[in-house]
Amino acid sequence: MLRVENVDLSYGAARVLRSVNVAAQVGQVSCVLGRNGVGKTSLLRAIVGHQPIGAGRIEFGGQDISRLASFERARRGIAYVPQGREIFPLLSVKENLETGFAPVARKDRYVQDEIFELFPVLGQMMHRRGGDLSGGQQQQLAIGRALVTRPKLLVLDEPTEGIQPSVIKDIGRAIDYLRRKGDMAILLVEQYFDFARELADTFVVLERGEVVMAGTHDDLKGDDVRARIAI
Repeated sequence: MLRVENVDLSYGAARVLRSVNVAAQVGQVSCVLGRNGVGKTSLLRAIVGHQPIGAGRIEFGGQDISRLASFERARRGIAYVPQGREIFPLLSVKENLETGFAPVARKDRYVQDEIFELFPVLGQMMHRRGGDLSGGQQQQLAIGRALVTRPKLLVLDEPTEGIQPSVIKDIGRAIDYLRRKGDMAILLVEQYFDFARELADTFVVLERGEVVMAGTHDDLKGDDVRARIAI
């Protein structure tokens, strides 16, 4: 579903990604690991079209999307849950979810029951303002908003950051459910090693903008990966 090939990305004179290769397949969770400041979020921003790449190629569904605008990528089925959630605090939960209607066909502009099955709290708080929700509830709302777009690729940037343990478990169960459904690819940036190890089918580790390790779930059992992402 997604193939990132030899991607470079710079902010002015500072190069933050160097010849990065990442892939994500339908029915799998691909995890990007690394310490703060190694380029993880920049990689996701390049994939969803928020930051232009300097070199390389990004393919989605076998087509080159490297120069497409972010809204065109959303229409093709890429959904992004950014770090920090970025929900609309003055809009209700219902209105936040409905902002996900923008890239989908008119016939699909409704909130699927599945979202409330994954995150029951959203159904209970439909008329509460987004800014009145706890951090964990806002994260569930951000994921729900992304799912409203019916994505083929779900991109999640550190969904466990600042979240209470009970909600982390709920988010983990939701990601595992979406994986097992088998109709989307999931790309996950994470620093919480145990969460990543439980979910990842494949992974890459970034250091200073470069991929220094890559492998499958079984390769996450050793201490090498943990040592590379420990703060």
